[in-house]
Amino acid sequence: MAATAASTMSAAAAVTRRINAALRVDATSGDVAAGADGQNGRRSPVAKRVNDGGGGKDDVWVAVDEKDVCGARGGDGAARPPLFRTYKVKGSILHPYRFLILLRLIAIVAFFAWRVRHKNRDGAWLWTMSMVGDVWFGFSWVLNQLPKLSPIKRVPDIAALADRHSGDLPGVDVFVTTVDPVDEPILYTVNTILSILAADYPVDRYACYLSDDGGTLVHYEAMVEVAKFAELWVPFCRKHCVEPRSPENYFAMKTQAYKGGVPGELMSDHRRVRREYEEFKVRIDSLSSTIRQRSDVYNAKHAGENATWMADGTHWPGTWFEPADNHQRGKHAGIVQVLLNHPSCKPRLGLAASAENPVDFSGVDVRLPMLVYISREKRPGYNHQKKAGAMNVMLRVSALLSNAPFVINFDGDHYVNYSQAFRAPMCFMLDGRGRGGENTAFVQFPQRFDDVDPTDRYANHNRVFFDGTMLSLNGLQGPSYLGTGTMFRRVALYGVEPPRWGAAASQIKAMDIANKFGSSTSFVGTMLDGANQERSITPLAVLDESVAGDLAALTACAYEDGTSWGRDVGWVYNIATEDVYYIQRPFGEYLLYLVAVIAMIHVIGMFEVKWAGITLLDWCRNEQFYMIGSTGVYPTAVLYMALKLVTGKGIYFRLTSKQTTASSGDKFADLYTVRWVPLLIPTIVIMVVNVAAVGVAVGKAAAWGPLTEPGWLAVLGMVFNVWILVLLYPFALGVMGQWGKRPAVLFVAMAMAVAAVAAMYVAFGAPYQAELSGVAASLGKAAAASLTGPSG
Repeated sequence: MAATAASTMSAAAAVTRRINAALRVDATSGDVAAGADGQNGRRSPVAKRVNDGGGGKDDVWVAVDEKDVCGARGGDGAARPPLFRTYKVKGSILHPYRFLILLRLIAIVAFFAWRVRHKNRDGAWLWTMSMVGDVWFGFSWVLNQLPKLSPIKRVPDIAALADRHSGDLPGVDVFVTTVDPVDEPILYTVNTILSILAADYPVDRYACYLSDDGGTLVHYEAMVEVAKFAELWVPFCRKHCVEPRSPENYFAMKTQAYKGGVPGELMSDHRRVRREYEEFKVRIDSLSSTIRQRSDVYNAKHAGENATWMADGTHWPGTWFEPADNHQRGKHAGIVQVLLNHPSCKPRLGLAASAENPVDFSGVDVRLPMLVYISREKRPGYNHQKKAGAMNVMLRVSALLSNAPFVINFDGDHYVNYSQAFRAPMCFMLDGRGRGGENTAFVQFPQRFDDVDPTDRYANHNRVFFDGTMLSLNGLQGPSYLGTGTMFRRVALYGVEPPRWGAAASQIKAMDIANKFGSSTSFVGTMLDGANQERSITPLAVLDESVAGDLAALTACAYEDGTSWGRDVGWVYNIATEDVYYIQRPFGEYLLYLVAVIAMIHVIGMFEVKWAGITLLDWCRNEQFYMIGSTGVYPTAVLYMALKLVTGKGIYFRLTSKQTTASSGDKFADLYTVRWVPLLIPTIVIMVVNVAAVGVAVGKAAAWGPLTEPGWLAVLGMVFNVWILVLLYPFALGVMGQWGKRPAVLFVAMAMAVAAVAAMYVAFGAPYQAELSGVAASLGKAAAASLTGPSG
């Protein structure tokens, strides 16, 4: 992001994750306490406020000083309740935690100093490699640990927001990005859009934009189907206060507490809507074949054509099934289609139950928010900048169509599982304490994941990061942007500094003079209105030819040439957003350092488990994932940034498919699918070397005897190698593919490998070392004889 304003982390709505699932925003217990079960907030005045000990367990989190949370002053001078509360970790937990971090830092420094004083002269290159590894892991630990010195949790009060802004919530533009209907299953995308359309936010104050970067007719017609099904799904959600509002996830739930006002009609409505949803899924799944059949019919009528045809009998302007000039990947026209127009400001009640309308919506507002399909122009010779480029196009197009002062972006495989998710970040953006809200550039939600295997083998929940590291960053300027589940202030994306650095109007004028925004005067003319955080959505009355021309210019490849887009304006381009010791003999001092450092790792981990509210399994899986990442992914990220700084170019990352093997019938099938990439090589090498080290240690113990000095020193050194292998255990199962379902196979294979290495050492290594020892002894005797002389 181009802006430098502060950011904040919301503890209330956790924003999604994708493991065969979709976006998700959920309220953790106590964070947004509203409604009967403290989970699903309601807009009614009877919604409960956040309790004073909220935001977490009373024995861990405490509110900051009352003077720091006093509310803003209203026009009559009376104090208003704050829109969010701030909590910090109790001193009884935080101070020992900080002390242990300091002790571990001292131990690590002392350990490095000791190793420098005790170099391994017999294997200098191995000692050097080992020290490089030590420095890398020590440096990465310091970077990971320092932000955790002052974790902060901020909890929005949605009830206070309703009291203060009951009818004047600002506008929000919601961006959803997708690329390929196969790699990113289209069912995920339609559930994402449906959960957004059904959100509990004033329907005339937000709009939804889908960016299809593949330009496929399948995505467009899926959105047409979504617009039709939403006429049933959204009123059903409003009538019965459904949670979550992604139909796939809602109908998968076995039980749920009822929040609506007409429980007697729920069962019949549920059956009807579920039947309609199943038919909707059939239409979505068959879109590809339907479009192909239609195109075959039209092509047969037009000899020589091999086009992809829309339902209205016209050529699809995007990519075709059979690539043609101007209709293929990387070369097609830009498309902007409004599928649902912006609704009126007045509620529109539905119809009573009848033969044609079996669901009674007579007391329900049936308006739908604005829905827009976008596919930007693609031409050869242009770097289209992947997801960031697509979102910058949406930022420009939305400025002309709705121009909401706030923007939320989601990935296409997410769903909103908490209907008031859009309200939660507004508590931070609109809070009036010391202009704090106006100085907030973005609010980042933590993510939650569905369909994770029960053992969470690969730390897919990533709770340590979202509930630990991100809350820690919250105690500094704010969390980092995670690429999804984030609300931005629109002008922050334009590169406008916070109000304390100057008025938005003067900044925009200066940047426009420097041609930072491009040549569209219509777009630049919307910026000042987009800076007004109290502004709702004012859509264009008519999309005439002049507006269509402006939209075509804003989606064109060449629009950003000579501008600051991707650097100072919009989403930044070219950013990647996403332990072995060949050591000296384990002397007593060395073992003491090693045991002390490892022990402190686990003691510090217990404190993190306490204040972050995670489980011990979460923490252990995170340790395993950290080892896997730091042997492959993290060094690559450092290399990427180094190349970016030196050459201005980075490493190419390919989008991986999120499609699960449909024929397997196993929702965890992706766990056993191996996608071989170069990033796997370093970790595989480290795993192999540690297995070999264990084999050599066993061989030494067998050759010299486990009770001899060489034997027991080898066994002690092997303990560390075994610990590394335990941390790499999930990785080893992963590279086994389908065999990973049978962990016993891994243990047998490792045992055989260790035995083979040990046997080779006994056969070849031990005699050689014995021979060297004999030579050394003979040389020693000869030297002694020469010193003492013939009579000695």
